Amino acid sequence: MKMRFAVSAALLVAASCPWYASAGTFDFTFAGGGVSGMVALTYGSTGDSTYPQALEVTNITGTFTDTNLGISNATIGPLVPISPATPHDPGNIGVAPNDFSFYPVASGLAHGAISYDNLYWPGGSVPTAFDYPASGGFLDIYGLLFHINSGADVVNIWSNGTFVPGGPIDYGVAVVNADKSLDYVSGGVQITPEPGALAVPGIAVLGLLVWMRRRSLVKTV
Repeated sequence: MKMRFAVSAALLVAASCPWYASAGTFDFTFAGGGVSGMVALTYGSTGDSTYPQALEVTNITGTFTDTNLGISNATIGPLVPISPATPHDPGNIGVAPNDFSFYPVASGLAHGAISYDNLYWPGGSVPTAFDYPASGGFLDIYGLLFHINSGADVVNIWSNGTFVPGGPIDYGVAVVNADKSLDYVSGGVQITPEPGALAVPGIAVLGLLVWMRRRSLVKTV
């Protein structure tokens, strides 16, 4: 009876762990290069058709600060809806997510637009461009795009990933509007926590279940 109760309790803990959720929320903070913020993501159970493990973000709230622009605690939201498009680089067709989108910017960016896909990668992003093999992080190299103060300015936050398995994940942030690029922090932005850290309780629970199963078998043989 005690063993059954312990297993039931462990399963309840596992069910409550974000690592097991196919839809839910993820809260994080970020800071670096003069930008910072507190963000709450809501993501659904629908995955990108090219990468089903990447879940579509459905809502975003929080605050955003950019000391480079004099922006302090701007209200985050809403998301800029995705508008699936073809990548500029033909080599990335088929490897970029199906939700890959462009937000046109008249001046200040190389291709006249900033890319995004509004995808959340709970297990860590994979390489999504032939010419950029780095990967990792709960966002990919295209990232999330959202309004601040429900106005014309939008913010893109993306993962630069890592070239070393298990290495630290680096992020970038850009602030733009339809007319021009206002700020571009290409890297050096750190996020806390990474979803990988949230998986630890789930892994610990699995370890507990395996240990209890083995102990039960030893006692009954």
